[in-house]
Amino acid sequence: MPWRRRRNRVSALEGGREEEAPPEAAAVPSALLTSPQQTEAAAERILLRGIFEIGRDSCDVVLSERALRWRPIQPERPAGDSQYDLLCKEEFIELKDIFSVKLKRRWSVKQQRSGTLLGITLFICLKKEQNKLKNSTLDLINLSEDHCDIWFRQFKKILAGFPNRPKSLKILLNPQSHKKEATQVYYQKVEPLLKLAGIKTDVTGSTNVLAHSLHGVPHVITATLHIIMGHVELVDVCTFSTAGKLLRFGFSAMFGFGGRTLALAEKYRWMSPNQRRDFAVVKALAKLKAEDCEISFLPFNSSDDVQERRAQGSPKSDCNDQWQMIQGQFLNVSIMAIPCLCSVAPRGLAPNTRLNNGSMALIIARNTSRPEFIKHLKRYASVKNQFNFPFVETYTVEEVKVHPRNNTGVYDPEEEEDETASENCFPWNVDGDLMEVASEVHIRLHPRLISLYGGSMEEINDSKVTRETI
Repeated sequence: MPWRRRRNRVSALEGGREEEAPPEAAAVPSALLTSPQQTEAAAERILLRGIFEIGRDSCDVVLSERALRWRPIQPERPAGDSQYDLLCKEEFIELKDIFSVKLKRRWSVKQQRSGTLLGITLFICLKKEQNKLKNSTLDLINLSEDHCDIWFRQFKKILAGFPNRPKSLKILLNPQSHKKEATQVYYQKVEPLLKLAGIKTDVTGSTNVLAHSLHGVPHVITATLHIIMGHVELVDVCTFSTAGKLLRFGFSAMFGFGGRTLALAEKYRWMSPNQRRDFAVVKALAKLKAEDCEISFLPFNSSDDVQERRAQGSPKSDCNDQWQMIQGQFLNVSIMAIPCLCSVAPRGLAPNTRLNNGSMALIIARNTSRPEFIKHLKRYASVKNQFNFPFVETYTVEEVKVHPRNNTGVYDPEEEEDETASENCFPWNVDGDLMEVASEVHIRLHPRLISLYGGSMEEINDSKVTRETI
């Protein structure tokens, strides 16, 4: 919807203490209707019509089934006055962009209860650049209690009719994230918006790669508004199993260097998150070694009939599907069902994937020298292609089986203590959690299995702006 800033939406009546929008709430810009929109508006059923002061203008305000429209009331002018026609252009906001409504009042010291009614404040979600969302306000000024009560009740009824918007949430906070400021960020920026939207919360005590991939930007207000507005995305999910036994669900996994680095970091929990991450990377590079593996995978079939069949039926492989196999010495194996945006990879660990296209990225780094492998890792933080190396291979797949063929990851008492694996187990990094498995791991994609609050993946991947994680 085209938006044009006309002037700040401020209350025409000033003075005294009023109900205010939360911090960072900006005034809502206005929008001009084009001819097709005017035609569509005429076909909508009108729910209410009345006069409010918006900005500094007295306006004829119409509430229809899908939008709130207003036009300044002006003295009659001769026909064909282009300047007058421009001033009287009808403006609107769509009802789906409103997430809360409050009665606007002003209190004085002598008033103990309700205060003086000024009108109605609408709280609105606006789209900004770079996939960001912004909370704004629009004041409808009218001093009539009866008039405002009718409109207020109608707005509340409309807001209650949006099916995807949550009524209550269980909030998981990681107190160590964002330089140990996560709790402060939540109570200062997130909770006020949730309360404003009338959402009940139960705060308990965490992965950021998934959140970053869902929203495209590390912006806490954007993430909160996606939840409040009920913006839902269907997301692909993987199952991890061994010997027919389900181990867990997840979105991404790393075996080899990625798994060893996490296993090392887990042994130094007394360090700060950034310190133990950097320490583990350096130590894993110092002891860099390849895993002898056999990797089988089922290539992604993008034909519509196959994808529809798999989306509606069983995720099990069809008998006609052709598995492929590669084997050798691998420094790292990554399987990603989502782009995995993060601070070390602003474009994503798997930038060519989507949230729900029914495929996974299989990224393999074969054995090479330590300097060449470090060059490959550094490319993730730049705009250069991290896969443009002769030892790196990428595949688009639906299923993967990783079968270690030696005991390099298994504890050996004859060697220096191996800090990266428990006895008889190989370390995996699954969504930032350590998973230790002794044998083959089977990763299978389940298209659009769950619904999560977030934005459009196409918009996120098309953005050229460098991102950093919270």
